[in-house]
This record gives sequence, structure tokens and C-alpha cells, in this order.
Amino acid sequence: MKALWNNAVLADSDQTIVIEGNHYFPPDSIKRQYFEPSDTHTFCPWKGEASYYDVKANGEVNKDAAWYYADPKPAAREIKDYVAFWHGVKVEK
Repeated sequence: MKALWNNAVLADSDQTIVIEGNHYFPPDSIKRQYFEPSDTHTFCPWKGEASYYDVKANGEVNKDAAWYYADPKPAAREIKDYVAFWHGVKVEK
């Protein structure tokens, strides 16, 4: 699977985990140069607190386009630090 936005490959892996229709990419599969930590946090009742990244590629910023769980609840421990996408980021084979 690949995560694509603004003519950049943000992540590439054949080891994604699909939860609730979202592909979560392993932490070592994301291209860190495109990610900047965001101050945004949300809460999921069964996964815990999500933290976000702003995605920056080719001179543009996609605010809070990626999220991850640094300290997930036990039910979601398999996706600890895995990164998922939205806000126009395409995830495809």
C-alpha cells in the first residue's frame, strides 16, 4: 500500500493493518521528511488518544492529515505508532 498526496509518496508498506477501513502504516514505512507534529489530539473510546501530523509536500501543507496512537489502549496495542491518513491523502496499492 502507498499513501500519496500532492505528488509525494508519504508511506509505502505491504504490512499495513486495516482498522475501521483505515490502513495503518508501520512507523518505519513513513517518509519522515513529509511529517511535522501537530498540537491536535482526539480521543477514541477503544483506541485511546490520537496524535496528529501535518503533512507537508511540494510547498503545501495538509493540516492534521495523518494520525497515530503513541500509547493506545490494550485493544489497539497492535497499531502503536502506526500512521493512518485522511484529508485527501490517497491510500492505494
